[in-house]
Amino acid sequence: MELLHRLTAPTPPFFQKVRNIGLLLTAIVSALFGLPVELPQCISEIAGGVGIAGTVMATLGQSAIKNE
Repeated sequence: MELLHRLTAPTPPFFQKVRNIGLLLTAIVSALFGLPVELPQCISEIAGGVGIAGTVMATLGQSAIKNE
């Protein structure tokens, strides 16, 4: 299946929730990195990992399709 068709195909409800949680995590990390204060090194590393995990969750959640 072509990638564009896979990304625009209907998504099962469970994977919609996974996608939304991934987008939420990515948005929180983006807001955290956008703060005008310097963050401690450990918080920056944890936030970077959570940002990557959120991006992967959102991508996998969107690429799942309903089997017809």
